Amino acid sequence: MRTGSKQKLKYVIILEILRQETDADHPMQTNTLLKKLEEQGIECSRETLYSDIKALSENGFEIFCNRSSSNEYYIEDRGFDVPEIRILIDAVNAASFITPKKTVELVGKVAALGGSHRGEIMKSETRIYNTTKHSNEYIYYNINEIELAITLKKKVSFYYFDYNEKKEKVFRKDKKRYYINPYAMLISNDNYYLIGYNDFYKNFLHFRIDRMTETRISHYDIVESEEIDEFDLAKHYRQLFGMYSGDEETVKLSFDKSLIDVVIDKFGESVELTPQSVGSVETEVDVQVSPQFIAWVNSFGNKMKVISPKKVLDKIKSALQSALEQYE
Repeated sequence: MRTGSKQKLKYVIILEILRQETDADHPMQTNTLLKKLEEQGIECSRETLYSDIKALSENGFEIFCNRSSSNEYYIEDRGFDVPEIRILIDAVNAASFITPKKTVELVGKVAALGGSHRGEIMKSETRIYNTTKHSNEYIYYNINEIELAITLKKKVSFYYFDYNEKKEKVFRKDKKRYYINPYAMLISNDNYYLIGYNDFYKNFLHFRIDRMTETRISHYDIVESEEIDEFDLAKHYRQLFGMYSGDEETVKLSFDKSLIDVVIDKFGESVELTPQSVGSVETEVDVQVSPQFIAWVNSFGNKMKVISPKKVLDKIKSALQSALEQYE
């Protein structure tokens, strides 16, 4: 960029320098700021800088000044404070679907939201989790394609694979492409999923985005349907156990009061709890009865049981019997 063009952007560059390199603990002296402007090809005198800072402040850009023989300037409000940045960095580190390479890149970008000084602090204090990171770098391309498909109201097309005992990719449907109406993306159990509608079987399916490959926006428009219009993603998510679908049922649970926090964590604070005998509580919840739901109930031993409906009880008994037979 020519020097003259940069001169026209002087206000913008002053703001950018102060946003990136200052805060209340690290103000910048007038001489330092003038030198940084000079390094970017911008001529500015001390008196002109004072006028520029005043003009910016009068137009809504809050620039603080520590007055002394050489004034010191800084910008405090960055949109994200330290606790917010910490939450974002911890979330990036904890997410297994973010590859190790991308984790380093994202942590750096998130830390930079706090400016150069805070950013270095956040990076140096980053907690390292013992998390198994996935290796599929294409997940970011997949996410971009899915997001665009949702925006453009087009079906998304992809191959989907599992791993065999040799850790080789085995493609489902004999490597025929899936064509799915993309509805939403969400995180569950440390994985990132596409929630999509299959207009042939008229049901919603879940796909792990890291197991998708050669993802493309198709030329097919999404199919409008009553099921999609009436689909409640928040309700659907609450009913799931580990993103495994099953028949939706209203289930009555009886459990020890020591599990109240567990039940509230799973079904939300709006769940109705009815005290029964001493130390016992009952509730009714809408769930999708999958093997994961049955495993969840059984994981609490004699502290939780399903009271009704009978067909769910029968499924649980059958699952327990099958598990017991493995040890006979």
